[in-house]
Amino acid sequence: MEPVLDGKVYIVDDDASVRDALAWLLRSRRLLSESFASGEAFDAQISLKPDIGVPSCVLLDVRMGGLSGLGLFDKLIGYGLLPTLPVIFLTGHADVPTAVDAVKRGAFDFCEKPFSDNALVDRIEQALRASSAALTQRQQATGLQARLDGLTDRERDVMRLVVSGLPNKLVADQLDISVRTVEVHRARVFDKMGVKSAVDLANLLRDV
Repeated sequence: MEPVLDGKVYIVDDDASVRDALAWLLRSRRLLSESFASGEAFDAQISLKPDIGVPSCVLLDVRMGGLSGLGLFDKLIGYGLLPTLPVIFLTGHADVPTAVDAVKRGAFDFCEKPFSDNALVDRIEQALRASSAALTQRQQATGLQARLDGLTDRERDVMRLVVSGLPNKLVADQLDISVRTVEVHRARVFDKMGVKSAVDLANLLRDV
């Protein structure tokens, strides 16, 4: 599997030797990284612009002085950054149950120290791909909402009935308008939503 080159890995650990070792490992695999010596430092940066624009993930130490890894994880959840910013916890043996619980709450995974370099990089690349997929999904949802916002109230009414499977005559009867008016609104809905049929429209709106 080819490494992800356009992503970024945030390293959050209060142990300088661990940060340096992880940064070197990532450089050797052509992965960009940025290190933070505390949960507070990372929070100060991410809270200013809690919007991940490129595939990214966080390597997060569970035990840190001050704001702990779990405390920072809670903040990331509060900022709405999961799943676009997957979190991989770095944990000692004693913290495994805590890390498992975090995974149940939405963390991507955890790696127990000492960890295998290859295994860790594999999970990082998988996390970056998951981030990329989540970003794409979010962008598609944003684009769809923009198209929906561009519809008039009457076009929304027609769309709702068309998607439910009603023919133009019954749509006209329900809305007390002419069939010709339904046809005009229907065509405008298809054009604005970028579809060619009622089936395409229904599929587009399936998860809305």
